[in-house]
Amino acid sequence: MGKAGKKPIIGILGGICSGKSTVAAEFAKLGCKVIDADKIAHDLLDKEDIKDRIVSFFGESVIEAAGKIDSKKLADIVFADTDKLSSLNKIIHPFVLERAEELIEKYNRQSQVKAVVLDMPLLVEVGWDKRCDKLIFVDCERHLRLNRAKNKGFFDENHLKIRENYQISLDKKVAIADNSIDNNSSLAALARQVADFFSCIMNKWGLS
Repeated sequence: MGKAGKKPIIGILGGICSGKSTVAAEFAKLGCKVIDADKIAHDLLDKEDIKDRIVSFFGESVIEAAGKIDSKKLADIVFADTDKLSSLNKIIHPFVLERAEELIEKYNRQSQVKAVVLDMPLLVEVGWDKRCDKLIFVDCERHLRLNRAKNKGFFDENHLKIRENYQISLDKKVAIADNSIDNNSSLAALARQVADFFSCIMNKWGLS
């Protein structure tokens, strides 16, 4: 058995559009539960109290015709201004972390869950690296990350710089990570690396 029913918590670090969610999906195939902070944050936009705070700060222009927050318009505003991005995170993040804690507790009680994976863009910035038993860094070259961002219609190079300026440097993320995964080639190569890393964790945790 593992440590008193507690599942290993694996945190994923990396640059923007480095493939963190792809790595998380590979962990999910191996029996892990993934806590997706971006999805939690997006779902929270529909909560009335959070919606009211966002509207009072950013104005009625972020509301779409159906009365919901227009997440695309909100993203365009905050990713053009670091201070506004910081303000949005102060509104949303406490609720994201609260929900993540609830999910960790839930997954710890589920015997079929092998580990919990945190796919959280601001993992280190909010101090949640300390909640993790293992940290893995997804290494991906900048030009590939920028191409992915453009292909997904997310943002241009200027938006990428603004986001990166808000986060701690990749060098620091590499330094605190226990392992790195190379995501500069194929999905098959990525999957093999994730499987090897996970196997090592399970062995050390006594869960293999």
